[in-house]
Amino acid sequence: MPALSVRRLLIDLETPIERHWCGNDPFRTALFNALSMGFPPGEQLFIDSVRAALPLLPQAEQAHFSDQVAGFIGQEATHRRIHGLFNARLEQHGLVNAWIPRAQRRLKKMEGFAPKHMLALTAAYEHFTALLAQWLLQHQDVFEHCDGRLKKLWLWHSAEEVEHKAVAFDLYQALCGSRAWRSFWFLSATLVFATDTLHQTLYNLKRDGTLWQRRTWFSAARFLFGRDGVLRHSFGPWRAYMGKHFHPAQADSPLARQWLAANADSFAVVQARE
Repeated sequence: MPALSVRRLLIDLETPIERHWCGNDPFRTALFNALSMGFPPGEQLFIDSVRAALPLLPQAEQAHFSDQVAGFIGQEATHRRIHGLFNARLEQHGLVNAWIPRAQRRLKKMEGFAPKHMLALTAAYEHFTALLAQWLLQHQDVFEHCDGRLKKLWLWHSAEEVEHKAVAFDLYQALCGSRAWRSFWFLSATLVFATDTLHQTLYNLKRDGTLWQRRTWFSAARFLFGRDGVLRHSFGPWRAYMGKHFHPAQADSPLARQWLAANADSFAVVQARE
Protein backbone atom coordinates (compact mmCIF):
# COMPACT_ATOMS: atom_id res chain seq x y z
CA MET A 1 0.00 0.00 0.00
CA PRO A 2 1.78 3.20 -1.15
CA ALA A 3 2.18 6.19 1.17
CA LEU A 4 0.21 9.37 0.54
CA SER A 5 1.92 12.62 -0.37
CA VAL A 6 1.01 15.71 1.61
CA ARG A 7 0.84 18.82 -0.56
CA ARG A 8 0.63 22.51 0.37
CA LEU A 9 -1.50 24.33 -2.16
CA LEU A 10 0.15 27.46 -3.54
CA ILE A 11 -2.70 29.92 -3.90
CA ASP A 12 -3.31 33.45 -2.64
CA LEU A 13 -6.20 33.72 -0.21
CA GLU A 14 -5.17 37.17 1.03
CA THR A 15 -6.77 38.85 -1.98
CA PRO A 16 -10.53 39.35 -1.44
CA ILE A 17 -12.97 36.90 -3.01
CA GLU A 18 -15.90 38.03 -5.13
CA ARG A 19 -19.33 37.50 -3.56
CA HIS A 20 -20.48 35.14 -6.34
CA TRP A 21 -17.08 33.68 -7.10
CA CYS A 22 -18.40 30.54 -8.81
CA GLY A 23 -19.32 31.74 -12.29
CA ASN A 24 -21.54 34.54 -10.90
CA ASP A 25 -23.95 31.79 -9.85
CA PRO A 26 -25.49 32.40 -6.39
CA PHE A 27 -26.56 28.79 -5.85
CA ARG A 28 -23.29 27.12 -6.76
CA THR A 29 -21.38 29.71 -4.75
CA ALA A 30 -23.65 29.24 -1.72
CA LEU A 31 -23.38 25.44 -1.91
CA PHE A 32 -19.59 25.32 -2.15
CA ASN A 33 -19.34 27.94 0.59
CA ALA A 34 -21.59 25.77 2.77
CA LEU A 35 -19.46 22.70 2.21
CA SER A 36 -16.32 24.64 3.03
CA MET A 37 -17.89 25.88 6.26
CA GLY A 38 -18.45 22.28 7.35
CA PHE A 39 -15.02 20.95 6.40
CA PRO A 40 -12.82 22.09 9.34
CA PRO A 41 -14.76 20.28 12.11
CA GLY A 42 -15.34 17.30 9.84
CA GLU A 43 -11.69 16.97 8.96
CA GLN A 44 -10.73 17.20 12.63
CA LEU A 45 -13.17 14.36 13.35
CA PHE A 46 -11.58 12.26 10.60
CA ILE A 47 -8.07 12.93 11.91
CA ASP A 48 -9.03 12.08 15.49
CA SER A 49 -10.90 8.89 14.58
CA VAL A 50 -8.13 7.48 12.40
CA ARG A 51 -5.47 8.42 14.93
CA ALA A 52 -7.42 6.72 17.73
CA ALA A 53 -8.07 3.56 15.69
CA LEU A 54 -4.50 2.81 14.63
CA PRO A 55 -3.22 1.68 18.08
CA LEU A 56 -6.08 -0.84 18.32
CA LEU A 57 -4.50 -2.94 15.57
CA PRO A 58 -1.87 -5.63 16.25
CA GLN A 59 1.69 -4.32 16.01
CA ALA A 60 2.34 -5.84 12.59
CA GLU A 61 -0.79 -4.29 11.12
CA GLN A 62 0.00 -0.93 12.67
CA ALA A 63 3.24 -0.92 10.69
CA HIS A 64 1.28 -1.79 7.55
CA PHE A 65 -1.08 1.18 8.00
CA SER A 66 1.22 3.75 9.60
CA ASP A 67 2.35 5.48 6.39
CA GLN A 68 -1.19 5.63 5.05
CA VAL A 69 -2.49 7.06 8.31
CA ALA A 70 0.29 9.65 8.46
CA GLY A 71 -0.46 10.73 4.90
CA PHE A 72 -4.19 10.80 5.54
CA ILE A 73 -3.76 12.98 8.62
CA GLY A 74 -1.38 15.28 6.78
CA GLN A 75 -3.74 15.75 3.86
CA GLU A 76 -6.79 16.33 6.04
CA ALA A 77 -4.92 18.79 8.27
CA THR A 78 -3.89 20.72 5.16
CA HIS A 79 -7.50 20.76 3.92
CA ARG A 80 -8.69 21.96 7.32
CA ARG A 81 -6.20 24.80 7.31
CA ILE A 82 -6.88 26.12 3.82
CA HIS A 83 -10.65 25.93 4.17
CA GLY A 84 -10.30 27.83 7.42
CA LEU A 85 -8.54 30.60 5.48
CA PHE A 86 -11.22 30.50 2.79
CA ASN A 87 -14.01 30.61 5.39
CA ALA A 88 -12.45 33.70 6.94
CA ARG A 89 -12.90 35.44 3.57
CA LEU A 90 -16.56 34.40 3.48
CA GLU A 91 -17.17 36.21 6.75
CA GLN A 92 -16.29 39.44 4.95
CA HIS A 93 -19.40 38.89 2.80
CA GLY A 94 -21.60 38.79 5.89
CA LEU A 95 -22.01 35.01 5.85
CA VAL A 96 -22.41 33.25 9.18
CA ASN A 97 -21.19 29.71 9.81
CA ALA A 98 -24.07 27.90 11.49
CA TRP A 99 -22.62 24.46 10.65
CA ILE A 100 -19.79 24.47 13.17
CA PRO A 101 -21.95 25.03 16.29
CA ARG A 102 -24.30 22.21 15.26
CA ALA A 103 -21.35 19.91 14.57
CA GLN A 104 -19.77 20.75 17.91
CA ARG A 105 -22.99 19.94 19.77
CA ARG A 106 -23.27 16.56 18.03
CA LEU A 107 -19.63 15.72 18.70
CA LYS A 108 -20.11 16.59 22.36
CA LYS A 109 -22.91 14.03 22.57
CA MET A 110 -20.68 11.42 20.93
CA GLU A 111 -17.87 11.71 23.44
CA GLY A 112 -17.09 8.27 24.79
CA PHE A 113 -18.22 6.40 21.69
CA ALA A 114 -16.00 3.44 20.82
CA PRO A 115 -13.23 4.31 18.34
CA LYS A 116 -14.57 1.71 15.91
CA HIS A 117 -17.89 3.57 15.67
CA MET A 118 -16.17 6.89 15.08
CA LEU A 119 -14.07 5.22 12.41
CA ALA A 120 -17.19 3.85 10.72
CA LEU A 121 -18.64 7.36 10.73
CA THR A 122 -15.43 8.70 9.22
CA ALA A 123 -15.47 6.05 6.49
CA ALA A 124 -19.06 7.06 5.68
CA TYR A 125 -18.20 10.74 5.34
CA GLU A 126 -15.11 9.90 3.33
CA HIS A 127 -17.38 8.11 0.85
CA PHE A 128 -19.50 11.25 0.53
CA THR A 129 -16.51 13.47 -0.08
CA ALA A 130 -15.10 10.98 -2.58
CA LEU A 131 -18.41 10.88 -4.47
CA LEU A 132 -18.51 14.66 -4.73
CA ALA A 133 -14.81 14.82 -5.56
CA GLN A 134 -15.11 12.30 -8.37
CA TRP A 135 -18.10 14.14 -9.82
CA LEU A 136 -16.24 17.46 -9.74
CA LEU A 137 -13.21 15.95 -11.46
CA GLN A 138 -15.54 14.58 -14.14
CA HIS A 139 -17.41 17.89 -14.50
CA GLN A 140 -14.72 20.54 -14.19
CA ASP A 141 -16.87 22.83 -16.33
CA VAL A 142 -18.78 23.54 -13.09
CA PHE A 143 -15.91 25.93 -12.37
CA GLU A 144 -15.96 27.58 -15.79
CA HIS A 145 -15.72 31.37 -15.40
CA CYS A 146 -14.92 30.89 -11.71
CA ASP A 147 -12.14 32.52 -9.72
CA GLY A 148 -9.11 30.51 -10.84
CA ARG A 149 -7.68 30.32 -7.33
CA LEU A 150 -10.83 28.68 -6.03
CA LYS A 151 -11.20 26.33 -8.97
CA LYS A 152 -7.70 25.12 -8.14
CA LEU A 153 -8.57 24.79 -4.45
CA TRP A 154 -11.62 22.62 -5.09
CA LEU A 155 -9.98 20.37 -7.67
CA TRP A 156 -6.86 19.90 -5.54
CA HIS A 157 -9.05 18.99 -2.58
CA SER A 158 -11.10 16.66 -4.79
CA ALA A 159 -8.02 14.88 -6.12
CA GLU A 160 -6.71 14.22 -2.62
CA GLU A 161 -10.11 13.04 -1.37
CA VAL A 162 -10.16 10.45 -4.16
CA GLU A 163 -6.56 9.54 -3.38
CA HIS A 164 -7.15 8.75 0.31
CA LYS A 165 -10.78 7.58 0.16
CA ALA A 166 -10.01 4.00 1.28
CA VAL A 167 -7.86 4.69 4.35
CA ALA A 168 -10.61 4.87 7.00
CA PHE A 169 -12.56 2.07 5.31
CA ASP A 170 -9.54 -0.26 5.27
CA LEU A 171 -8.80 0.51 8.92
CA TYR A 172 -12.39 -0.32 9.82
CA GLN A 173 -12.16 -3.61 7.95
CA ALA A 174 -8.85 -4.42 9.64
CA LEU A 175 -10.56 -3.90 13.01
CA CYS A 176 -13.22 -6.43 11.94
CA GLY A 177 -15.92 -3.79 11.81
CA SER A 178 -19.31 -5.20 10.91
CA ARG A 179 -21.23 -4.43 7.76
CA ALA A 180 -24.36 -3.74 9.85
CA TRP A 181 -22.69 -0.95 11.83
CA ARG A 182 -21.01 0.35 8.69
CA SER A 183 -24.43 0.65 7.03
CA PHE A 184 -26.02 2.18 10.13
CA TRP A 185 -23.44 4.94 10.38
CA PHE A 186 -23.57 5.50 6.65
CA LEU A 187 -27.32 6.08 6.70
CA SER A 188 -26.97 8.29 9.77
CA ALA A 189 -24.24 10.31 8.07
CA THR A 190 -26.40 10.61 4.96
CA LEU A 191 -29.19 12.23 6.92
CA VAL A 192 -26.90 14.55 8.89
CA PHE A 193 -24.74 15.56 5.91
CA ALA A 194 -27.72 16.28 3.66
CA THR A 195 -29.50 18.25 6.39
CA ASP A 196 -26.44 20.30 7.33
CA THR A 197 -25.55 21.05 3.71
CA LEU A 198 -29.09 22.13 2.86
CA HIS A 199 -29.45 24.23 6.00
CA GLN A 200 -26.16 26.10 5.49
CA THR A 201 -26.73 26.59 1.75
CA LEU A 202 -30.17 28.10 2.32
CA TYR A 203 -28.81 30.25 5.12
CA ASN A 204 -26.02 31.50 2.85
CA LEU A 205 -28.54 32.36 0.14
CA LYS A 206 -30.74 34.16 2.64
CA ARG A 207 -27.83 36.21 3.96
CA ASP A 208 -26.80 36.91 0.36
CA GLY A 209 -30.29 38.12 -0.58
CA THR A 210 -30.61 35.64 -3.47
CA LEU A 211 -32.69 32.90 -1.86
CA TRP A 212 -35.90 33.73 -3.75
CA GLN A 213 -34.40 34.65 -7.11
CA ARG A 214 -35.59 32.50 -9.98
CA ARG A 215 -32.08 31.92 -11.31
CA THR A 216 -31.06 30.49 -7.94
CA TRP A 217 -33.64 27.72 -8.11
CA PHE A 218 -33.03 27.01 -11.81
CA SER A 219 -29.34 26.59 -11.05
CA ALA A 220 -30.09 24.33 -8.07
CA ALA A 221 -32.35 22.07 -10.14
CA ARG A 222 -29.79 21.79 -12.93
CA PHE A 223 -26.81 21.23 -10.63
CA LEU A 224 -28.52 18.64 -8.43
CA PHE A 225 -31.00 16.87 -10.71
CA GLY A 226 -30.07 17.73 -14.29
CA ARG A 227 -28.79 15.27 -16.86
CA ASP A 228 -25.30 15.57 -15.37
CA GLY A 229 -26.51 16.53 -11.89
CA VAL A 230 -24.49 15.50 -8.89
CA LEU A 231 -27.33 13.72 -7.07
CA ARG A 232 -28.52 11.93 -10.18
CA HIS A 233 -25.04 10.59 -10.91
CA SER A 234 -24.16 9.77 -7.31
CA PHE A 235 -27.11 7.60 -6.30
CA GLY A 236 -25.64 4.37 -7.67
CA PRO A 237 -22.24 4.80 -5.95
CA TRP A 238 -24.03 5.95 -2.79
CA ARG A 239 -26.12 2.76 -2.69
CA ALA A 240 -23.10 0.59 -3.49
CA TYR A 241 -21.48 1.50 -0.17
CA MET A 242 -23.84 -0.79 1.72
CA GLY A 243 -23.09 -3.79 -0.49
CA LYS A 244 -21.57 -6.88 1.07
CA HIS A 245 -18.46 -6.82 -1.10
CA PHE A 246 -18.04 -3.06 -1.45
CA HIS A 247 -14.61 -1.48 -1.40
CA PRO A 248 -13.76 2.14 -2.36
CA ALA A 249 -11.13 0.96 -4.84
CA GLN A 250 -13.87 -0.60 -6.99
CA ALA A 251 -14.62 2.91 -8.29
CA ASP A 252 -11.03 3.70 -9.21
CA SER A 253 -10.50 6.52 -11.67
CA PRO A 254 -7.34 8.07 -13.15
CA LEU A 255 -8.78 11.60 -13.02
CA ALA A 256 -7.31 12.46 -9.61
CA ARG A 257 -3.85 11.24 -10.61
CA GLN A 258 -4.09 13.08 -13.92
CA TRP A 259 -5.07 16.36 -12.28
CA LEU A 260 -2.28 16.15 -9.71
CA ALA A 261 0.29 15.36 -12.41
CA ALA A 262 -0.93 18.16 -14.68
CA ASN A 263 -0.97 20.74 -11.88
CA ALA A 264 2.20 19.86 -10.01
CA ASP A 265 3.30 23.50 -10.12
CA SER A 266 0.24 24.45 -8.04
CA PHE A 267 1.45 22.85 -4.82
CA ALA A 268 4.56 22.05 -2.83
CA VAL A 269 5.03 18.49 -1.61
CA VAL A 270 5.85 18.63 2.09
CA GLN A 271 5.66 14.87 2.70
CA ALA A 272 6.39 12.72 -0.32
CA ARG A 273 5.13 9.20 -0.94
CA GLU A 274 7.84 6.56 -0.89
